[in-house]
Amino acid sequence: MEVQAFPVVSVIGVRGIPEVVAGADLAALVHAGIAGGGLAIEPGDIVVVTSKIVSKAHGRYADSTDRRAVVAAETVRVVAERMTSTGATRIVEGRCGVVSAAAGVDASNTGAGEAILVLPERPDEAAEQLRAGLALLAGHDAFGVIVTDTAGRPWRGGQTDFALGAAGVRVIEDYRGLPDADGRQLDVTAIAVADELAAAADLVKGKVERIPVALVRGLGRLVAPDSSVPRDGAARLVRRGPGDFFAMGHIEAARAALGAAPGSAESVAVGIRSVGAEPGSERLARAVRLAALTLTDTPSVLEASGDTEPEARVVLHVPGDDVDLGRLIARLEVALWSEGLTAHAERAGRVLTLRANGSGG
Repeated sequence: MEVQAFPVVSVIGVRGIPEVVAGADLAALVHAGIAGGGLAIEPGDIVVVTSKIVSKAHGRYADSTDRRAVVAAETVRVVAERMTSTGATRIVEGRCGVVSAAAGVDASNTGAGEAILVLPERPDEAAEQLRAGLALLAGHDAFGVIVTDTAGRPWRGGQTDFALGAAGVRVIEDYRGLPDADGRQLDVTAIAVADELAAAADLVKGKVERIPVALVRGLGRLVAPDSSVPRDGAARLVRRGPGDFFAMGHIEAARAALGAAPGSAESVAVGIRSVGAEPGSERLARAVRLAALTLTDTPSVLEASGDTEPEARVVLHVPGDDVDLGRLIARLEVALWSEGLTAHAERAGRVLTLRANGSGG
């Protein structure tokens, strides 16, 4: 009976890489680290490198030490935002195309002082540049390079590493159109193997061990001649356009429809929902401000009460005619939903009384 070998993948952390400074020959440092461990880059290997040392080597230090200003400069669009104890935290699309918290701006392990690092501007090009330098030292180019970063994920707690840039390696294994083990055709299965490699490599790199590079061995099938590897690299993994079902958070979408798009001055003026518990009166007041945002004649608050749950109350004087009043009420329904509130309204002439309580929205 023929005995089949079990598939084996090795993930090896590369020690001995010194602090990387701007202008450093990163390929030489990575190659020396691998060689210092008694290894060589073999055909079929994949070198996984954290983006932090790529940014350091490229001198991607921000001009400012104001982290919020740097995040704003690196932001293309805001997807979601919440208030925290340290101010507004935003999930954004960064200049490199990836959606993550704070545009990937990093102030940890960036060297002495208060330096702030930003991500490589063109991550796939950075991966290709590193691969070319390593190829000269390794004597062949039959290997891949993945540049990684760390991010959270919708519906999942914690963070994981993902492929920010890639060169010489397949980023997706596409099984669509192929039969499964039972002969049924696969219609949607496309595995983001570059992200899986990035996450696996982080298990030996870690965030505090100062091991910024890993060597993955045993997945030579993912390393292919340049002619068969898509040239868009890890950019292929980013959902854009019609394929992006989550271009904006659900609360942000409701607020944007009322004129307070996330990240805008209007959003800041209205106030941003907190990640923590807030008094019902505060949430109700913010909903009123949001509802009145684009009205020509804004309502005035005559009375407000209810510093604690379950009920908050506000009394408004509404100028204008019944059309203006109806428009305000319609906008209030949406604004209240964005705050997780429902309200019972009582009208007496131009005076509108709202009694609100939580709905879990």
